[in-house]
Amino acid sequence: MKKIAVLLLSIMLIMAGCGNKKEFDFTYTFNYAQIKLPDGRIVEGKVDSWTDYEGEQLQITMDGNTYLVSSVNVVMSTVPIE
Repeated sequence: MKKIAVLLLSIMLIMAGCGNKKEFDFTYTFNYAQIKLPDGRIVEGKVDSWTDYEGEQLQITMDGNTYLVSSVNVVMSTVPIE
């Protein structure tokens, strides 16, 4: 049991040295979003709800409208986006 604990601790320490990447990120509350639409327009506002799917799709509801978008076209924030 002690060997397993030492191994896990070693792996965590090695992974911690991999730059600024977080291994465990539990920020799942985003209040604001900015979405780039295919025609180039930007939609932004207060998020009513959002869901992420396998891969890079997000479904975001703002102001009663629901958008299914790629995560590369979205900025989500806990504070208003300026």
